[in-house]
Amino acid sequence: MPTPSLPPGPRAPRAIQQLAWMLRPVPLMERCRRAYGDAFTLRIADQGTWVFLAHPDAVKEVFTADPAVLHAGEANRVLRPWLGEHSVLLLDDDAHLAQRRLLLPPFHGQRMQRYEALMTELAQREVARWPAGEPFALWPHMQAVTLEVIVQAIFGEREGPRLDRLRAALRAAAASTTSWRTMLKMATLGPDRLAADAAFRRRMAPVDEVVHETIAARRAEHERGGERDDILSLLLDARHEDGSPMTDAELRDELMTLLVAGHETSATSLAWAVERLVRHPEALDRLAAGDDDYVDAVVKETLRLRPVIPIVARRATAPVRIAGWDLPAGTMVAPCIHLVHRRPDVYPDPHRFRPERFLERPAGTYTWIPFGGGVRRCLGASFAQFEMRAILRVIARRRRLAPARPPRERARRRAVTLVPDRGAEVVAWPA
Repeated sequence: MPTPSLPPGPRAPRAIQQLAWMLRPVPLMERCRRAYGDAFTLRIADQGTWVFLAHPDAVKEVFTADPAVLHAGEANRVLRPWLGEHSVLLLDDDAHLAQRRLLLPPFHGQRMQRYEALMTELAQREVARWPAGEPFALWPHMQAVTLEVIVQAIFGEREGPRLDRLRAALRAAAASTTSWRTMLKMATLGPDRLAADAAFRRRMAPVDEVVHETIAARRAEHERGGERDDILSLLLDARHEDGSPMTDAELRDELMTLLVAGHETSATSLAWAVERLVRHPEALDRLAAGDDDYVDAVVKETLRLRPVIPIVARRATAPVRIAGWDLPAGTMVAPCIHLVHRRPDVYPDPHRFRPERFLERPAGTYTWIPFGGGVRRCLGASFAQFEMRAILRVIARRRRLAPARPPRERARRRAVTLVPDRGAEVVAWPA
């Protein structure tokens, strides 16, 4: 067996590296890339040894490796307190494949077309509420509209007290779980102890209560022969290989996964898109003209230049050779989305926002990876891009936009995501 080896990396104590990763992840990754090349090692105090990879060949090695050797579910364990044990993001091996098969049908391309009218209507309603001629932070407004889209698409609740409770509970949970207090508690306790923490459980209780109440109501309606096309109803029809339906615990965890992953990330991506567009008015004008290919190119360029999550993570369950390094079992292997997307050999002038690059050349499997790849590619990738296109069309056609302040916004950490540091400040007027 080869002698284990790790790429070079900073020599600072683990606690210092942890602090840098929590507070300023983008400068840390870029400094390490300049100092150590396309593979480097970080030692994160509460999460072990991480090997970051920034070359497409190494990304391909990870995405095509035996998933039994590189576990994504173990790497995502940090999400357990929110998503639960049954979330497809936390499962590995046969359990992951089985659950993934159950979740695929609701995200079939033709089925998503049914949500376009809903997305457009909700976006129009939200845009109509924007203040005219005065600066405001766009990001909270994008959170509002994507929350409406995901709640209504998942639960099929169009109005009523349950929808109001869902909104309120999810907003409160999102604010709590992405706070620095919770992040520090996670770093101190770890995911399993945090999940058992009494204060944390109290904060999650209202969400769990209304989600379980909705599952019970919809299951009863389903048994009476009611037909709906929302995602919860489709999951009630899903069957395991032995013919059994999903349990309430499974449904709760998968619904929370879709809510958390589909709300916060989409809102942030939309905020970044507008933050970039207002500083490139020629791109905004072209977007307003309604060319579908260009709208898609804007979405892809936003996700290239401002990926919401900067890395993909896998935990090695056995020694594995990646990028010429013999990594020991337990290593966290992290294809770095942020660095791969800024390679000048793949994307000329990589720091420039230029959607046309995706009209000239399609996105590469191992060079455009905002949704990960391989058997673990995000199930909601198509839904997220479809939603972004629908909402950006409405914004570009209904409002004239300008930046509130000329300097571009930098990325700051919010839990596991990277958000605009001023909330994507803009000024808007009716078109």
